[in-house]
Amino acid sequence: MYILTYFHENKEHIGFLSENRNEIIPAAAVFKKLNFPAPSNMLSLIDIYDKLDIAKLNDAIASSDSHLKIEEVKIMAPIPYPRRNVLCLGKNYVDHVNEVGGLRNVNSDIPKKPIYFSKIAYPAVGHNDDVIAHSEVVKELDYEVELAVIIGKECKDVSREEAESVIFGYTIANDISARDMQQDHMQWHKGKSLDTYCPMGPYIVPKSCIPFPPNLEIKSYVNDELRQNANTNQLIFDIPEIISDLSSGITLYPGDIILTGTPAGVGAGFKPPKYLNAGDTVDCSIEKIGTLSNTINS
Repeated sequence: MYILTYFHENKEHIGFLSENRNEIIPAAAVFKKLNFPAPSNMLSLIDIYDKLDIAKLNDAIASSDSHLKIEEVKIMAPIPYPRRNVLCLGKNYVDHVNEVGGLRNVNSDIPKKPIYFSKIAYPAVGHNDDVIAHSEVVKELDYEVELAVIIGKECKDVSREEAESVIFGYTIANDISARDMQQDHMQWHKGKSLDTYCPMGPYIVPKSCIPFPPNLEIKSYVNDELRQNANTNQLIFDIPEIISDLSSGITLYPGDIILTGTPAGVGAGFKPPKYLNAGDTVDCSIEKIGTLSNTINS
């Protein structure tokens, strides 16, 4: 099952992809068949998802006669306006730790505990949207493909064994980063929070569709050149550990988004660096989810 947010006829909607991914089945039509009030947006769907009979939901999707061609709509970020800042992991793949160790104010030590920061994404941009370079203040613009975990229920002090039960699903994120600003400020929040710096999408895949913990190929391309190529099983701190550690003393809420870190191959890791320029296209791909594409606009 693939769930998406899309813009059609001057309004935001949620829907489900057909099996061939060429058509969208509007959620309103699906929930009408279920005699269940239709959620108005993705956050509303996450709030009620545990109350649904998933087998009946799948049947309603499969039997719906209401379809839209995917080229008739604008695909948006799955959660265009997150309830809170996006929660992020830094330095969570060993090879990435090594490649950025030479940057100013960045060390090459392997973390003993997860490194967290937050990122403003309000709104988050979606598939095929432009990323604004902000070239008047940013000279070293970088990309980071990441597996994003979306929380499905309010939770706190979650054990490793309980982690899967609090997840709603997964999507793709590109943690766009201004490396020069990041190093000048000696922290990550500012240089990762400029407007449009958090593309996400194109779809959410519910947790039931991906074995846990996810063991997925994760890649990025810049202008069709393969840059990052790894697997999510290489995370230093895996998803059960992230959720257990992060929720210790902190309440997580439905719709919270956690970016789990990026593998080696970012622009800053090359010698000389391969930073992004206006006109570049970045494709972030994760197995079983899809590809998130964005173009850099000056």
